[in-house]
Amino acid sequence: MSHSTLAPRVRKRSRPEELAGPGREEVKFEDVRLYLVERKMGRSRRSFLTQLARSKGFIVEDALSDKVTHVVSENSQASTLWAWLKERALKNLPDMHVLDITWFTDSMRERRPVAVESRHLIEVCDTLPMFPEGCTPTAVATVSQYACQRRTTTENNNKIFTDAFEVLAENYEFNELEGPCLAFRRAASVLKSLPAAVRRLEATNNLPCLGEHAKTVIDILQYGCSCDVEKVLSDERYQTLKLFTSVFGVGPKTAEKWYRRGLRSFSEALADPSIQLNRMQQCGFLHYGDISRPVSKAEAQALTNIIDEVIRTITPDAVLALTGGFRRGKEFGHDVDFILTTLELGKEENLLQSVVRKLKKQGLLLFCDYQVSNFDMSKLPCHNFEAMDYFAKCFLILRLEGSLVEGGLHPAEGDCRGWKAVRVDLVSPPMDRYAFALLGWSGSRQFERDLRRFARVERRMLLDNHALYDKTKKEFLAATTEKDIFAHLGVEYIEPWQRNA
Repeated sequence: MSHSTLAPRVRKRSRPEELAGPGREEVKFEDVRLYLVERKMGRSRRSFLTQLARSKGFIVEDALSDKVTHVVSENSQASTLWAWLKERALKNLPDMHVLDITWFTDSMRERRPVAVESRHLIEVCDTLPMFPEGCTPTAVATVSQYACQRRTTTENNNKIFTDAFEVLAENYEFNELEGPCLAFRRAASVLKSLPAAVRRLEATNNLPCLGEHAKTVIDILQYGCSCDVEKVLSDERYQTLKLFTSVFGVGPKTAEKWYRRGLRSFSEALADPSIQLNRMQQCGFLHYGDISRPVSKAEAQALTNIIDEVIRTITPDAVLALTGGFRRGKEFGHDVDFILTTLELGKEENLLQSVVRKLKKQGLLLFCDYQVSNFDMSKLPCHNFEAMDYFAKCFLILRLEGSLVEGGLHPAEGDCRGWKAVRVDLVSPPMDRYAFALLGWSGSRQFERDLRRFARVERRMLLDNHALYDKTKKEFLAATTEKDIFAHLGVEYIEPWQRNA
Protein backbone atom coordinates (compact mmCIF):
# COMPACT_ATOMS: atom_id res chain seq x y z
CA MET A 1 0.00 0.00 0.00
CA SER A 2 1.43 3.31 -0.98
CA HIS A 3 2.16 6.10 1.43
CA SER A 4 -0.42 8.26 -0.29
CA THR A 5 -3.10 5.66 0.36
CA LEU A 6 -2.35 5.68 4.10
CA ALA A 7 -2.48 9.50 4.39
CA PRO A 8 -5.64 10.77 6.09
CA ARG A 9 -8.11 12.74 3.96
CA VAL A 10 -7.97 16.42 4.84
CA ARG A 11 -11.29 18.19 4.33
CA LYS A 12 -10.82 21.52 2.61
CA ARG A 13 -11.87 24.39 4.88
CA SER A 14 -14.88 26.23 3.52
CA ARG A 15 -14.68 29.94 2.96
CA PRO A 16 -16.99 32.00 5.19
CA GLU A 17 -19.16 33.00 2.22
CA GLU A 18 -19.64 29.34 1.34
CA LEU A 19 -20.80 28.51 4.87
CA ALA A 20 -23.35 31.30 4.89
CA GLY A 21 -26.45 30.51 2.93
CA PRO A 22 -28.52 33.10 1.10
CA GLY A 23 -29.62 35.82 3.49
CA ARG A 24 -33.24 35.50 4.61
CA GLU A 25 -33.05 38.07 7.37
CA GLU A 26 -35.81 40.64 7.70
CA VAL A 27 -34.96 43.94 5.99
CA LYS A 28 -35.59 46.85 8.37
CA PHE A 29 -33.91 49.71 6.49
CA GLU A 30 -35.07 49.53 2.89
CA ASP A 31 -33.71 52.96 1.92
CA VAL A 32 -30.14 52.25 3.03
CA ARG A 33 -27.99 50.03 0.79
CA LEU A 34 -24.44 49.29 1.87
CA TYR A 35 -21.43 48.23 -0.14
CA LEU A 36 -18.34 47.04 1.76
CA VAL A 37 -15.08 47.65 -0.11
CA GLU A 38 -13.02 44.44 -0.01
CA ARG A 39 -9.69 46.16 -0.72
CA LYS A 40 -7.65 46.40 2.54
CA MET A 41 -10.60 44.88 4.46
CA GLY A 42 -10.03 41.37 3.15
CA ARG A 43 -12.44 38.78 1.82
CA SER A 44 -13.11 36.90 5.06
CA ARG A 45 -13.72 40.03 7.15
CA ARG A 46 -15.95 41.48 4.43
CA SER A 47 -18.04 38.31 4.44
CA PHE A 48 -18.32 38.36 8.25
CA LEU A 49 -19.36 42.05 8.31
CA THR A 50 -21.85 41.46 5.51
CA GLN A 51 -23.60 38.72 7.50
CA LEU A 52 -23.49 40.84 10.65
CA ALA A 53 -25.16 43.79 8.90
CA ARG A 54 -27.80 41.59 7.25
CA SER A 55 -28.62 39.98 10.60
CA LYS A 56 -29.49 43.45 11.92
CA GLY A 57 -31.81 44.27 9.01
CA PHE A 58 -29.43 46.11 6.67
CA ILE A 59 -29.27 45.57 2.92
CA VAL A 60 -25.70 44.83 1.81
CA GLU A 61 -25.08 44.79 -1.94
CA ASP A 62 -22.58 42.26 -3.33
CA ALA A 63 -21.69 44.56 -6.24
CA LEU A 64 -21.11 48.31 -6.38
CA SER A 65 -23.84 50.01 -8.42
CA ASP A 66 -25.97 53.17 -8.49
CA LYS A 67 -28.40 51.51 -6.05
CA VAL A 68 -25.80 51.83 -3.27
CA THR A 69 -26.32 54.70 -0.79
CA HIS A 70 -23.42 54.04 1.65
CA VAL A 71 -19.92 52.87 0.63
CA VAL A 72 -17.91 51.58 3.63
CA SER A 73 -14.14 51.15 3.53
CA GLU A 74 -11.49 50.13 6.10
CA ASN A 75 -7.85 51.22 6.23
CA SER A 76 -8.05 52.70 2.71
CA GLN A 77 -6.04 55.72 1.63
CA ALA A 78 -8.57 58.41 0.65
CA SER A 79 -6.96 59.33 -2.68
CA THR A 80 -6.64 55.67 -3.76
CA LEU A 81 -10.21 54.85 -2.74
CA TRP A 82 -11.70 57.86 -4.55
CA ALA A 83 -9.66 57.14 -7.69
CA TRP A 84 -11.03 53.58 -7.64
CA LEU A 85 -14.61 54.81 -7.14
CA LYS A 86 -14.35 57.31 -10.01
CA GLU A 87 -13.12 54.56 -12.31
CA ARG A 88 -16.42 52.75 -11.71
CA ALA A 89 -18.20 55.60 -13.60
CA LEU A 90 -21.18 55.65 -11.22
CA LYS A 91 -23.86 58.22 -11.99
CA ASN A 92 -24.94 58.35 -8.35
CA LEU A 93 -21.46 58.80 -6.83
CA PRO A 94 -22.03 62.47 -5.81
CA ASP A 95 -25.03 61.38 -3.72
CA MET A 96 -23.35 58.40 -2.06
CA HIS A 97 -21.92 58.51 1.46
CA VAL A 98 -18.29 57.31 1.29
CA LEU A 99 -17.56 56.25 4.86
CA ASP A 100 -14.93 54.95 7.18
CA ILE A 101 -15.61 51.68 9.05
CA THR A 102 -16.39 53.73 12.20
CA TRP A 103 -19.81 54.58 10.75
CA PHE A 104 -20.46 50.87 10.21
CA THR A 105 -19.45 49.89 13.75
CA ASP A 106 -21.50 52.75 15.24
CA SER A 107 -24.52 51.57 13.24
CA MET A 108 -24.07 47.95 14.29
CA ARG A 109 -23.89 49.02 17.94
CA GLU A 110 -27.06 51.14 17.60
CA ARG A 111 -28.78 48.46 15.45
CA ARG A 112 -29.80 51.17 12.97
CA PRO A 113 -28.09 53.50 10.46
CA VAL A 114 -26.62 56.32 12.56
CA ALA A 115 -26.44 59.88 11.25
CA VAL A 116 -23.46 60.52 8.99
CA GLU A 117 -21.11 62.95 10.75
CA SER A 118 -17.94 64.59 9.47
CA ARG A 119 -15.77 62.13 11.44
CA HIS A 120 -17.27 59.23 9.46
CA LEU A 121 -16.55 60.63 6.01
CA ILE A 122 -13.61 59.69 3.82
CA GLU A 123 -12.77 63.03 2.24
CA VAL A 124 -11.68 63.73 -1.30
CA CYS A 125 -9.23 66.58 -1.79
CA ASP A 126 -9.01 66.97 -5.55
CA THR A 127 -11.40 69.93 -5.79
CA LEU A 128 -9.88 72.29 -3.23
CA PRO A 129 -8.78 74.90 -5.86
CA MET A 130 -12.37 76.20 -5.81
CA PHE A 131 -11.59 77.83 -2.44
CA PRO A 132 -9.58 81.01 -2.05
CA GLU A 133 -5.97 80.89 -1.00
CA GLY A 134 -5.53 80.76 2.76
CA CYS A 135 -8.95 79.14 3.32
CA THR A 136 -9.02 75.75 5.04
CA PRO A 137 -12.34 74.28 3.94
CA THR A 138 -13.96 70.95 4.56
CA ALA A 139 -13.56 68.83 1.44
CA VAL A 140 -16.59 68.91 -0.83
CA ALA A 141 -17.09 65.17 -0.40
CA THR A 142 -18.28 65.97 3.12
CA VAL A 143 -21.22 68.03 1.85
CA SER A 144 -24.35 66.09 2.73
CA GLN A 145 -27.25 65.69 0.31
CA TYR A 146 -29.51 66.72 3.22
CA ALA A 147 -29.81 70.41 4.12
CA CYS A 148 -30.42 69.40 7.75
CA GLN A 149 -26.80 68.16 7.91
CA ARG A 150 -25.32 71.35 6.46
CA ARG A 151 -24.74 74.58 8.34
CA THR A 152 -26.00 77.44 6.17
CA THR A 153 -25.79 81.01 7.42
CA THR A 154 -27.28 84.13 5.81
CA GLU A 155 -23.95 84.69 4.03
CA ASN A 156 -24.32 83.34 0.49
CA ASN A 157 -21.04 83.16 -1.47
CA ASN A 158 -22.72 81.82 -4.62
CA LYS A 159 -25.64 84.21 -5.05
CA ILE A 160 -25.18 84.47 -8.83
CA PHE A 161 -25.87 80.72 -9.10
CA THR A 162 -28.55 80.43 -6.43
CA ASP A 163 -30.55 83.36 -7.84
CA ALA A 164 -30.51 81.67 -11.25
CA PHE A 165 -31.61 78.33 -9.78
CA GLU A 166 -34.41 80.05 -7.83
CA VAL A 167 -35.77 81.66 -11.02
CA LEU A 168 -35.81 78.29 -12.79
CA ALA A 169 -37.38 76.60 -9.74
CA GLU A 170 -40.10 79.23 -9.53
CA ASN A 171 -40.88 78.84 -13.21
CA TYR A 172 -41.26 75.07 -12.77
CA GLU A 173 -43.50 75.73 -9.77
CA PHE A 174 -45.74 77.97 -11.90
CA ASN A 175 -45.91 75.12 -14.42
CA GLU A 176 -46.80 72.64 -11.62
CA LEU A 177 -43.69 70.53 -12.32
CA GLU A 178 -42.77 69.59 -8.76
CA GLY A 179 -39.80 67.32 -9.56
CA PRO A 180 -37.63 69.83 -11.48
CA CYS A 181 -38.69 72.59 -9.06
CA LEU A 182 -37.41 70.63 -6.06
CA ALA A 183 -34.26 69.61 -7.93
CA PHE A 184 -33.28 73.23 -8.60
CA ARG A 185 -34.10 74.26 -5.02
CA ARG A 186 -31.93 71.45 -3.66
CA ALA A 187 -29.09 72.54 -5.94
CA ALA A 188 -29.42 76.15 -4.79
CA SER A 189 -29.46 74.98 -1.18
CA VAL A 190 -26.16 73.09 -1.59
CA LEU A 191 -24.45 76.13 -3.13
CA LYS A 192 -25.69 78.40 -0.34
CA SER A 193 -23.91 76.22 2.22
CA LEU A 194 -20.44 76.43 0.62
CA PRO A 195 -17.80 78.47 2.50
CA ALA A 196 -16.53 80.15 -0.69
CA ALA A 197 -17.54 80.94 -4.26
CA VAL A 198 -17.45 78.33 -7.02
CA ARG A 199 -15.04 79.57 -9.69
CA ARG A 200 -14.74 76.58 -12.01
CA LEU A 201 -16.96 73.67 -13.00
CA GLU A 202 -14.61 70.99 -11.63
CA ALA A 203 -15.33 72.31 -8.14
CA THR A 204 -18.90 71.01 -8.38
CA ASN A 205 -18.00 67.46 -9.47
CA ASN A 206 -18.49 65.84 -6.06
CA LEU A 207 -21.25 68.09 -4.74
CA PRO A 208 -24.64 66.40 -4.26
CA CYS A 209 -27.73 67.52 -6.22
CA LEU A 210 -25.76 69.52 -8.82
CA GLY A 211 -24.97 67.04 -11.60
CA GLU A 212 -28.02 67.64 -13.78
CA HIS A 213 -27.71 71.43 -13.50
CA ALA A 214 -24.17 71.66 -14.90
CA LYS A 215 -25.36 73.55 -18.02
CA THR A 216 -26.61 76.48 -15.94
CA VAL A 217 -23.34 76.57 -13.96
CA ILE A 218 -21.25 76.42 -17.15
CA ASP A 219 -23.21 79.28 -18.75
CA ILE A 220 -22.81 81.50 -15.71
CA LEU A 221 -19.11 80.69 -15.29
CA GLN A 222 -18.41 81.41 -18.98
CA TYR A 223 -20.80 84.26 -19.78
CA GLY A 224 -21.91 85.61 -16.40
CA CYS A 225 -25.54 84.64 -17.07
CA SER A 226 -27.66 81.68 -18.15
CA CYS A 227 -29.59 81.66 -21.42
CA ASP A 228 -32.27 79.47 -19.75
CA VAL A 229 -32.72 82.05 -16.98
CA GLU A 230 -32.78 84.96 -19.44
CA LYS A 231 -35.45 83.15 -21.44
CA VAL A 232 -37.62 82.70 -18.32
CA LEU A 233 -37.14 86.31 -17.19
CA SER A 234 -38.29 87.59 -20.58
CA ASP A 235 -41.31 85.26 -20.67
CA GLU A 236 -44.60 87.18 -20.39
CA ARG A 237 -46.39 84.39 -18.55
CA TYR A 238 -43.68 84.08 -15.92
CA GLN A 239 -43.57 87.84 -15.34
CA THR A 240 -47.37 88.06 -15.07
CA LEU A 241 -47.69 85.14 -12.64
CA LYS A 242 -44.86 86.54 -10.52
CA LEU A 243 -46.63 89.93 -10.42
CA PHE A 244 -50.04 88.53 -9.45
CA THR A 245 -48.70 86.10 -6.83
CA SER A 246 -46.93 89.00 -5.10
CA VAL A 247 -50.41 90.08 -3.91
CA PHE A 248 -51.44 88.77 -0.48
CA GLY A 249 -54.15 86.14 -1.04
CA VAL A 250 -53.36 85.42 -4.71
CA GLY A 251 -51.85 81.96 -5.28
CA PRO A 252 -50.45 80.38 -8.47
CA LYS A 253 -53.82 78.89 -9.52
CA THR A 254 -55.63 82.23 -9.25
CA ALA A 255 -52.78 84.01 -11.03
CA GLU A 256 -52.91 81.43 -13.85
CA LYS A 257 -56.68 81.93 -14.17
CA TRP A 258 -56.26 85.69 -14.48
CA TYR A 259 -53.46 85.26 -17.01
CA ARG A 260 -55.64 82.98 -19.15
CA ARG A 261 -58.32 85.69 -19.17
CA GLY A 262 -55.80 87.98 -20.81
CA LEU A 263 -55.06 90.08 -17.73
CA ARG A 264 -51.51 91.42 -17.47
CA SER A 265 -51.57 94.13 -14.80
CA PHE A 266 -53.15 95.06 -11.47
CA SER A 267 -55.28 97.74 -13.08
CA GLU A 268 -56.71 95.21 -15.56
CA ALA A 269 -57.46 92.71 -12.78
CA LEU A 270 -59.16 95.34 -10.60
CA ALA A 271 -61.20 96.68 -13.55
CA ASP A 272 -62.45 93.25 -14.70
CA PRO A 273 -66.12 92.96 -13.55
CA SER A 274 -65.99 89.14 -13.70
CA ILE A 275 -63.36 88.96 -10.94
CA GLN A 276 -64.73 88.84 -7.42
CA LEU A 277 -61.91 89.45 -4.96
CA ASN A 278 -62.15 87.74 -1.57
CA ARG A 279 -61.41 89.66 1.67
CA MET A 280 -57.76 88.62 1.74
CA GLN A 281 -57.19 89.73 -1.86
CA GLN A 282 -58.99 93.04 -1.28
CA CYS A 283 -56.66 93.81 1.63
CA GLY A 284 -53.72 92.54 -0.39
CA PHE A 285 -54.37 95.14 -3.09
CA LEU A 286 -55.31 97.87 -0.59
CA HIS A 287 -52.04 97.56 1.35
CA TYR A 288 -49.86 96.32 -1.52
CA GLY A 289 -47.43 99.25 -1.32
CA ASP A 290 -46.59 98.34 2.29
CA ILE A 291 -46.70 94.55 2.43
CA SER A 292 -44.82 94.06 -0.83
CA ARG A 293 -41.82 95.84 0.73
CA PRO A 294 -39.39 94.08 3.10
CA VAL A 295 -39.95 94.13 6.85
CA SER A 296 -36.83 95.14 8.76
CA LYS A 297 -35.41 93.44 11.85
CA ALA A 298 -36.21 96.54 13.91
CA GLU A 299 -39.83 96.45 12.70
CA ALA A 300 -40.07 92.75 13.61
CA GLN A 301 -38.76 93.54 17.10
CA ALA A 302 -41.35 96.31 17.52
CA LEU A 303 -44.12 93.86 16.59
CA THR A 304 -42.66 91.32 19.05
CA ASN A 305 -42.96 93.94 21.81
CA ILE A 306 -46.59 94.68 20.83
CA ILE A 307 -47.66 91.01 20.79
CA ASP A 308 -45.76 90.26 24.02
CA GLU A 309 -47.45 93.15 25.82
CA VAL A 310 -50.87 91.98 24.62
CA ILE A 311 -50.49 88.33 25.69
CA ARG A 312 -49.13 89.31 29.13
CA THR A 313 -52.44 91.07 29.84
CA ILE A 314 -54.30 87.87 28.90
CA THR A 315 -52.37 85.21 30.84
CA PRO A 316 -49.18 85.32 32.94
CA ASP A 317 -47.98 81.88 31.74
CA ALA A 318 -47.99 82.81 28.04
CA VAL A 319 -45.11 81.70 25.81
CA LEU A 320 -44.11 83.79 22.78
CA ALA A 321 -41.49 82.95 20.14
CA LEU A 322 -40.44 84.89 17.04
CA THR A 323 -39.93 82.33 14.27
CA GLY A 324 -39.30 82.34 10.51
CA GLY A 325 -36.43 84.17 8.85
CA PHE A 326 -35.87 86.58 11.74
CA ARG A 327 -35.17 83.68 14.10
CA ARG A 328 -32.61 82.50 11.53
CA GLY A 329 -30.79 85.84 11.74
CA LYS A 330 -32.14 87.57 8.64
CA GLU A 331 -32.11 91.36 8.51
CA PHE A 332 -35.27 91.55 6.35
CA GLY A 333 -38.31 89.38 5.67
CA HIS A 334 -41.64 89.52 3.86
CA ASP A 335 -43.70 88.95 7.05
CA VAL A 336 -43.30 88.27 10.78
CA ASP A 337 -44.19 84.85 12.26
CA PHE A 338 -44.93 84.11 15.93
CA ILE A 339 -45.79 81.05 18.01
CA LEU A 340 -48.05 81.76 20.98
CA THR A 341 -49.05 79.22 23.61
CA THR A 342 -49.42 78.71 27.35
CA LEU A 343 -47.54 76.54 29.85
CA GLU A 344 -50.80 74.99 31.01
CA LEU A 345 -52.05 72.46 28.46
CA GLY A 346 -55.47 73.35 27.02
CA LYS A 347 -55.36 76.94 28.21
CA GLU A 348 -54.08 78.01 24.77
CA GLU A 349 -57.39 77.17 23.08
CA ASN A 350 -58.83 80.70 23.17
CA LEU A 351 -55.53 82.58 23.23
CA LEU A 352 -55.47 83.74 19.59
CA GLN A 353 -59.04 85.04 19.66
CA SER A 354 -58.26 87.03 22.81
CA VAL A 355 -55.13 88.49 21.19
CA VAL A 356 -57.05 89.49 18.06
CA ARG A 357 -59.77 91.22 20.13
CA LYS A 358 -57.17 93.29 22.00
CA LEU A 359 -55.32 94.23 18.79
CA LYS A 360 -58.61 95.35 17.28
CA LYS A 361 -59.47 97.37 20.40
CA GLN A 362 -56.09 99.14 20.14
CA GLY A 363 -56.80 100.05 16.49
CA LEU A 364 -53.91 97.94 15.18
CA LEU A 365 -55.87 95.29 13.27
CA LEU A 366 -56.26 95.96 9.54
CA PHE A 367 -57.11 92.37 8.51
CA CYS A 368 -57.64 89.02 10.21
CA ASP A 369 -58.21 85.52 8.86
CA TYR A 370 -58.66 83.18 11.84
CA GLN A 371 -58.45 79.41 11.33
CA VAL A 372 -59.75 77.24 14.13
CA SER A 373 -57.64 74.33 15.40
CA ASN A 374 -58.51 70.88 14.06
CA PHE A 375 -55.50 69.21 15.67
CA ASP A 376 -56.22 65.61 16.63
CA MET A 377 -53.44 63.22 17.72
CA SER A 378 -55.58 60.24 16.68
CA LYS A 379 -55.24 61.38 13.03
CA LEU A 380 -51.43 61.30 13.19
CA PRO A 381 -48.92 60.47 11.87
CA CYS A 382 -49.62 62.58 8.79
CA HIS A 383 -48.00 61.65 5.47
CA ASN A 384 -48.77 65.00 3.78
CA PHE A 385 -45.59 66.78 4.87
CA GLU A 386 -46.11 69.88 2.72
CA ALA A 387 -49.60 70.61 4.12
CA MET A 388 -50.25 73.41 6.60
CA ASP A 389 -50.40 72.17 10.19
CA TYR A 390 -53.63 71.70 12.13
CA PHE A 391 -53.04 74.22 14.92
CA ALA A 392 -55.14 77.35 15.44
CA LYS A 393 -53.65 80.23 13.47
CA CYS A 394 -54.28 83.81 12.35
CA PHE A 395 -53.09 85.55 9.20
CA LEU A 396 -53.05 89.26 10.03
CA ILE A 397 -52.19 92.66 8.65
CA LEU A 398 -51.24 95.00 11.50
CA ARG A 399 -50.74 98.75 11.65
CA LEU A 400 -47.22 99.48 12.93
CA GLU A 401 -46.52 103.03 14.15
CA GLY A 402 -43.08 104.38 13.24
CA SER A 403 -42.63 105.80 16.76
CA LEU A 404 -42.43 102.22 18.11
CA VAL A 405 -39.61 101.18 15.79
CA GLU A 406 -36.01 101.77 16.85
CA GLY A 407 -34.42 103.86 14.10
CA GLY A 408 -37.83 104.45 12.47
CA LEU A 409 -39.77 102.64 9.77
CA HIS A 410 -38.40 101.27 6.52
CA PRO A 411 -40.84 103.39 4.44
CA ALA A 412 -41.50 103.67 0.72
CA GLU A 413 -39.98 106.68 -1.00
CA GLY A 414 -42.12 109.77 -0.42
CA ASP A 415 -44.29 108.07 2.26
CA CYS A 416 -44.90 110.45 5.18
CA ARG A 417 -47.78 108.67 6.95
CA GLY A 418 -45.72 107.60 9.98
CA TRP A 419 -47.14 104.07 10.00
CA LYS A 420 -46.91 100.92 7.92
CA ALA A 421 -49.09 97.87 7.23
CA VAL A 422 -47.20 94.64 8.06
CA ARG A 423 -48.07 90.99 7.48
CA VAL A 424 -48.06 88.94 10.70
CA ASP A 425 -48.81 85.24 11.20
CA LEU A 426 -49.71 83.79 14.62
CA VAL A 427 -49.93 80.06 15.36
CA SER A 428 -50.94 78.50 18.68
CA PRO A 429 -49.98 74.85 19.34
CA PRO A 430 -50.54 73.02 22.65
CA MET A 431 -47.45 73.16 24.88
CA ASP A 432 -46.65 69.47 24.36
CA ARG A 433 -46.42 70.17 20.59
CA TYR A 434 -44.44 73.40 21.01
CA ALA A 435 -40.99 72.00 20.08
CA PHE A 436 -42.30 70.49 16.82
CA ALA A 437 -44.16 73.68 15.85
CA LEU A 438 -41.14 75.87 16.69
CA LEU A 439 -38.88 73.71 14.53
CA GLY A 440 -41.34 73.66 11.62
CA TRP A 441 -42.14 77.38 11.66
CA SER A 442 -38.50 78.42 12.00
CA GLY A 443 -37.60 77.08 8.54
CA SER A 444 -36.06 77.45 6.12
CA ARG A 445 -38.47 75.59 3.83
CA GLN A 446 -35.68 73.52 2.26
CA PHE A 447 -34.14 72.77 5.66
CA GLU A 448 -37.49 71.49 6.95
CA ARG A 449 -38.18 69.53 3.77
CA ASP A 450 -34.81 67.77 3.98
CA LEU A 451 -35.13 67.15 7.73
CA ARG A 452 -38.40 65.34 7.09
CA ARG A 453 -36.94 63.48 4.13
CA PHE A 454 -33.96 62.45 6.28
CA ALA A 455 -36.31 61.21 9.00
CA ARG A 456 -38.31 59.17 6.49
CA VAL A 457 -35.46 57.77 4.37
CA GLU A 458 -32.63 57.34 6.88
CA ARG A 459 -34.54 56.71 10.12
CA ARG A 460 -37.91 55.25 9.13
CA MET A 461 -39.60 58.05 11.08
CA LEU A 462 -42.29 60.58 10.19
CA LEU A 463 -41.73 64.19 11.23
CA ASP A 464 -43.99 67.23 10.83
CA ASN A 465 -45.07 70.29 12.82
CA HIS A 466 -47.11 68.10 15.18
CA ALA A 467 -45.03 65.06 16.12
CA LEU A 468 -42.21 62.59 15.44
CA TYR A 469 -43.33 59.01 14.83
CA ASP A 470 -40.98 56.01 14.84
CA LYS A 471 -42.30 53.48 12.29
CA THR A 472 -39.97 50.74 13.57
CA LYS A 473 -41.05 51.06 17.21
CA LYS A 474 -44.58 52.12 16.19
CA GLU A 475 -44.65 54.92 18.73
CA PHE A 476 -44.56 58.73 18.99
CA LEU A 477 -41.37 60.22 20.45
CA ALA A 478 -41.74 62.99 23.03
CA ALA A 479 -39.78 66.27 22.77
CA THR A 480 -39.79 69.43 24.87
CA THR A 481 -37.03 71.17 22.89
CA GLU A 482 -35.74 71.20 19.32
CA LYS A 483 -32.58 69.48 20.55
CA ASP A 484 -34.70 66.52 21.66
CA ILE A 485 -35.99 66.11 18.09
CA PHE A 486 -32.49 66.24 16.59
CA ALA A 487 -31.33 63.69 19.20
CA HIS A 488 -34.17 61.29 18.32
CA LEU A 489 -33.14 61.55 14.66
CA GLY A 490 -29.44 61.09 15.44
CA VAL A 491 -28.60 64.38 13.70
CA GLU A 492 -26.11 66.93 15.02
CA TYR A 493 -28.04 69.93 16.35
CA ILE A 494 -28.10 72.89 13.96
CA GLU A 495 -28.64 76.34 15.45
CA PRO A 496 -31.51 78.40 13.94
CA TRP A 497 -29.06 80.91 12.40
CA GLN A 498 -27.43 78.00 10.52
CA ARG A 499 -30.67 76.76 8.89
CA ASN A 500 -30.82 79.22 5.97
CA ALA A 501 -30.92 76.48 3.36
